[in-house]
Amino acid sequence: MTARVSSTAREAVFAPLDAGSRAETVARRLSDAIGLGLIADGEQLPSESELASQLGVSTVTLREALASLRQQGLVETRRGRTGGTFVGAPVDASVVPLRARLREITSDDLRDIGDLHEAVAGAAARLAADRASADEVDRLRNHARTVTEQSGPGGRRRADGRFHVEVAAAAQSPRLTNSEITLQSEIGALLWLPGSEALTPVQAARQHEAIAAAIGCGDGDLARRLAEEHVRQEMDRLVELHLRLVRGT
Repeated sequence: MTARVSSTAREAVFAPLDAGSRAETVARRLSDAIGLGLIADGEQLPSESELASQLGVSTVTLREALASLRQQGLVETRRGRTGGTFVGAPVDASVVPLRARLREITSDDLRDIGDLHEAVAGAAARLAADRASADEVDRLRNHARTVTEQSGPGGRRRADGRFHVEVAAAAQSPRLTNSEITLQSEIGALLWLPGSEALTPVQAARQHEAIAAAIGCGDGDLARRLAEEHVRQEMDRLVELHLRLVRGT
């Protein structure tokens, strides 16, 4: 069973962007959300005028962004009475380019990304422990084990990423939520490279469950510490893999 994405997470996806945002920024926001499954395969997007209004951009900027997404195969525009713009699930990247990408990233950059992710995940978990409703805690617990229900690395990556996004959403912070979405888009696929996962699905699920439990108990300090340790373990493992790829071992 796939846990449903919360309305809070989706609201963050469609929250207004900064004034003067360019088409590339709009396309990145939407492609990141599609990649994590926050916008479902086959889902119809709002009309151009409505979506532009929600994102706080001009219709010209939105159309440029949608054109970019069409070129990437992430949306399809259909004409006619039942037409509109519909989402298409992205094709998971193959192992070879992902390994090449990881090899090219420097260790310093990886550690910098890890520091940012640790800060975002920790702050989100602490705030969620103070602010999450009972329904949001139940949703987190449902999302916690979905990583074990996926048969491939792409599904595991999306399930893992959605858990972290839901923690940020439970913190009632659109900025933290969108920061988490961006981070998951940047490194999520690398964390679940076949044969080199930082954690097994069962280990990841157990850590997710511990974070959700701490949030449910209202223990912000414990929730923050567990989230930070979870991210740190993932990133340490990723740096190790990067170094092995650089050495060719």
